[in-house]
Amino acid sequence: MEPEPGDVAAEAGRLVATNAYLTLASADAEGRPWATPVWFAADGLDSFCWVSKPGSRHSLNIAVRPEVALVVFDSGVPVGSASALYVEAVAAEVAPADLGPVLAPYNRRCGTQGLPPWSPDRLSGAGRFRLYRARVQRLFTLDEHDERVPVRRQR
Repeated sequence: MEPEPGDVAAEAGRLVATNAYLTLASADAEGRPWATPVWFAADGLDSFCWVSKPGSRHSLNIAVRPEVALVVFDSGVPVGSASALYVEAVAAEVAPADLGPVLAPYNRRCGTQGLPPWSPDRLSGAGRFRLYRARVQRLFTLDEHDERVPVRRQR
C-alpha cells in the first residue's frame, strides 16, 4: 500500500524535526564526490541551512558545483525500521545582505538545543564561518517496498 501524501509529508517533517545532522553530498569541478555530516536547521521543507568554514571541502565544492544531495535519517533505529528523507537541492553561501532571514531558523534551532545564537558578524567579513543554504528542488521518502515516494510540499 502506498502512503497517503499527507503521511509522506508528515514523515518528512518528523525526520527534519527529530534529527540534528544531515549528510551533505557534493562534488568538485571534476565530479569527485564528497559526503559530510553537518548540523542543520530547516525552513519547513523548502530549505536547509548549516554553518561551515568556506575553505572546507564541501564548501569549496559548492562554490564550483552548487547541485547537492542531502539525506536526513535516524541511524539509531533497528535495522529494517529506518526511514529517511532524500533531498535534491541547489546550495550556496548566504550573502551578507540575506543573513537575517536565513539565520533566523538556524538560531531558533540553536536555542532549542541550548546552543548560543550566531550573529551576522560571525558569518561575514573577517568571520571564520559562513552560513550555507540548500534550496530544495525535490524531496523523497521510501515506501514499504524501498521505493522512493515524492514528498509534496505545501505552498
